[in-house]
Amino acid sequence: MRYLLDTHILLWALESPEKLPVSIRRIVEDPASGLLLSIATPWELAIKTNTGKLDAGKILQQFDQLTSSGGYGLIETRVSHVIRAGRLPLHHRDPFDRLLAAQALDLKVPLISRDRVFDIYGVKRIWD
Repeated sequence: MRYLLDTHILLWALESPEKLPVSIRRIVEDPASGLLLSIATPWELAIKTNTGKLDAGKILQQFDQLTSSGGYGLIETRVSHVIRAGRLPLHHRDPFDRLLAAQALDLKVPLISRDRVFDIYGVKRIWD
């Protein structure tokens, strides 16, 4: 099965796996899991690092290496994804989360996230 990861899940998987529930840790650590990342993830990490909200400089410097060695696949972002994200109801204004929601819906893959806002959009969210 394939899974799309929210940005905080990637961060925890790389830096603090103990923050993940056991069921999520099993998925993330299983080499057979098809772990997917959105282009929104490095974009969000870079912006939040630049504004001082996060210190992900090391992850960003090694992003390609970390993701390929960790077995993560990067979703090809399509125009249809960004249009869908822009047309989603304004329950949530975070552009990163809106793109994740649109991609999860389009690809029909569950999103691993603790953020319940995705439920409003009908995204199949896995947490706990």
